[in-house]
Amino acid sequence: MRTPIIDRRRFLLGSGVLAALGVVGGVTTVTVDELTSAAADRPRAVGDGVVVLVTMYGGNDGINTLIPYADNAYHDNRAELAYDPDKVLHLDDTLALNPAMTGLADQWKKGSLAVVRGVGYPNPDHSHFRSMDIWQTATPASAVHTGWVGRWLDATGDDPLRAVNVGPVLPMLAIGEKSTAAALNTTGHRMPASAVATLSAMGQPAGSDTAAESAVCRSYDAEKAAAATFGPVVTAQPAGSAEKAGDSLSEQLQTVGRCVKAGVPTKVYSVTIGGFDTHADERETQERLLGEFDKAVSAFLTDMASDPRGRDVVLMAYSEFGRRVKANASQGTDHGTAGPVFVAGTPVRGGFYGDEPSLTDLDDGDLKSTVDFRDVYAELLDKGIGNDPTPAVGSDRRPVGFL
Repeated sequence: MRTPIIDRRRFLLGSGVLAALGVVGGVTTVTVDELTSAAADRPRAVGDGVVVLVTMYGGNDGINTLIPYADNAYHDNRAELAYDPDKVLHLDDTLALNPAMTGLADQWKKGSLAVVRGVGYPNPDHSHFRSMDIWQTATPASAVHTGWVGRWLDATGDDPLRAVNVGPVLPMLAIGEKSTAAALNTTGHRMPASAVATLSAMGQPAGSDTAAESAVCRSYDAEKAAAATFGPVVTAQPAGSAEKAGDSLSEQLQTVGRCVKAGVPTKVYSVTIGGFDTHADERETQERLLGEFDKAVSAFLTDMASDPRGRDVVLMAYSEFGRRVKANASQGTDHGTAGPVFVAGTPVRGGFYGDEPSLTDLDDGDLKSTVDFRDVYAELLDKGIGNDPTPAVGSDRRPVGFL
């Protein structure tokens, strides 16, 4: 039997140990002035854009998120799973938000929420792993080992704080050929000194290193920079709060918000929420998850809108695929294809973008995509943070128009 080969870079990234090697500092409180001082050598200027990526793991049911309440095919295919028209948050005469999404409904009224409909990719795959891999690498036609944000990092310099994942395990989107995003551990748990020493030794540069192994060493340098800059931010809490920073989406976005307002020079943040694989008893589960998502995102957007640097932030939320049109026998939905992507923030031109997929003209029971997800990414890079999107997502992308 052949022994599998595990290179240092894959082991260190996959196990999440990069963040555990010193990202979290020991400071328990910090003022806004101290945070500003930490970024004083190269603060992000007001007007310099920031993108926050929210990954909704599990395959969120887009049809019960952006609800076609006026379409008879919706009610015919979903029976008990469908929402009555008077129970949803109307956006226009045909579409509505899930009743749990009151905060984003308010953002829609303010004109700062864009809903890109029918987002997907060619030849869709129903596997969670492959579909998320496609979304995060932005290469539907073939499997590659770099993510779209990673390729943007490769093309834009060597500042280790350009992209930060809030959490100790880097997603595929954050890994480039030469660079990776910094992983920010919000739990405060540190590895034993002996493990730190061993793993640090694995990351020491050597003349025989391959390009991938050299990337490991650069990652350690990035983590040292992240530790000095983000440690105080992660552990800082509002006055009178006993709550510790943790893993919920709300806490992740609170951390991002503190970093943004402090002037930390990060351009792209990545946060996550999971649990959306709703094959059974979907309605209650999804409504609860969408409520958590909505509360976290709307609070973050409101906070950002009140701050000069925060008004530069654009947030995008996506999932690896939507669900099938017809409900299954367990009052859930099975893996589908296209779904809505939400883009919000002060720079956003609110409204609908892309055509709403038909519920009757289907591809073997699945929605037909009307917008390529790489067009969304291209606009975030081009208009959101002012960089050429070509190295990350390829050329000839079509503008969506939400920025």
